[in-house]
Amino acid sequence: MAYSGVVKPANKIVAGGSPLEQELKIENVTNMYPGRLVKKGTNDDDMVVNTAAGATLGWLGYEQTNPAFMPTDIDTIYALDDMAAVLYGGSFLIVGSLASGQNVTKGARLKAAADGELAAGIVGTDEIVAIAEESVDATSAAADIVVLSLI
Repeated sequence: MAYSGVVKPANKIVAGGSPLEQELKIENVTNMYPGRLVKKGTNDDDMVVNTAAGATLGWLGYEQTNPAFMPTDIDTIYALDDMAAVLYGGSFLIVGSLASGQNVTKGARLKAAADGELAAGIVGTDEIVAIAEESVDATSAAADIVVLSLI
C-alpha cells in the first residue's frame, strides 16, 4: 500500500485539526453513525442524517460527545434523543463515509450523498463539502475515508 500521508485514528473520527463544536439532539437514529454529515431536524436543536440535497450543518462527532451519550465505538449508531457533538468550521481532517459505488483518488472534491455519506463532486456544479485525503475504492460497499472538511 502506498503512503497516503494520513493515518486513520483508532476509534476516533477527527484525524487532525480543531473543529468548532455544537451539541444537538438526535431526532431520528437512521444512519446516525459518527462521521456522517448531518442537517437540521424539526427544531434548531435537533439533527438528522443529511441527504444528497440537504443543507449540511456539519459532521456527527464522536470523541467530542459527552461520554454519557457516546456509542460504544465509531461503528455503532447513536440512540434517539442522545445529545451529540456536531463538528464544523472547516480546516480539519475527519473520517467520513464514502458511499457505495464511489471510487475516488486523493485530492478528489466530494459532495454530500444520501445517508450522510460522500460522493465525488464537480466544482462549480455541486456544493463541495470535503477533499479526499486518500484514494478509496468503495465500488462494492461504503468505506471509511479521511477527508479535509470544508464545512
